[in-house]
Amino acid sequence: MSVIFFLIAIGIIVAGGFLAAFIWSVKSGQYDDDYTPSVRMLFDNYAPEDDHVQEAEERKPENASSPKKNSKTSNRNNNKS
Repeated sequence: MSVIFFLIAIGIIVAGGFLAAFIWSVKSGQYDDDYTPSVRMLFDNYAPEDDHVQEAEERKPENASSPKKNSKTSNRNNNKS
């Protein structure tokens, strides 16, 4: 039975230590800036994915920019005329 009281006392001491550490971190300003991290990604100047897209567009030939027509669709359009 005395072991249970010992474990409860140790648990209360550990919980008090965590509470003291939390109060100290709040008072020292650890959690003050909660706005900047949430909007930091909106103002990012460099996106590595853009380089790959730009390189692919530069390598694309002139006539590849227009989508190719489906042969069935073009046959239907020719038959309507």
